Amino acid sequence: MKKIILALAFLAFAGTIHAANIELAKSIVKEKCALCHGEEGDASSAVYPRLAAQNRNYLVKQLKNFRDGKRKSDTMNEMAKGLKDDEIEALAEYFSSKTALTHRVRDKGFAAVGEYLFKKGNKYSQIPACNSCHGKHGEGTEELPRLAGQHKRYVSDQLHAFGERVRTNDNAIMHTIAKSLTEFEIEALALYVSGIKNAEQEEAQ
Repeated sequence: MKKIILALAFLAFAGTIHAANIELAKSIVKEKCALCHGEEGDASSAVYPRLAAQNRNYLVKQLKNFRDGKRKSDTMNEMAKGLKDDEIEALAEYFSSKTALTHRVRDKGFAAVGEYLFKKGNKYSQIPACNSCHGKHGEGTEELPRLAGQHKRYVSDQLHAFGERVRTNDNAIMHTIAKSLTEFEIEALALYVSGIKNAEQEEAQ
């Protein structure tokens, strides 16, 4: 009986902490994030990344990197400046819990080029399949970003940043891969991943 009482007390305490984190995150989102990324992380402008359903640990790393100057962005360096670790954790928890979104892809033929690269890579230029790291449905991992449903322009911009070594805060393998991609391949990949549905969405069809 004592173990059951302790377990219930722990769950109640954990629930209180979670609720407090969500409220903390909401206040920061309204103050700093909503204008560009939306209150739900849906980012209506393609210039800014969608954060909804992005992997929690990845968000924590990026926010800390922006705060500490390891990832460069005039806007985000300023926005993340002064964020405490617990605030970053709360924001990551908040956005990662939001519903994933996807884009409607109209140019199916061009997207098919991106799909081939995503699933099989390009053996002629030694480009590995993207899904070997980012997952079958582009869902990423705890440490690697979710690509599924991300804005096409943002993905394209980041691939260029990796290829030109403007972005250097993440896995060095991305520099090698991105610099080997042609403009055609970058745009095809970005289009394809923008329309990837998660497993649940595909099963519902």
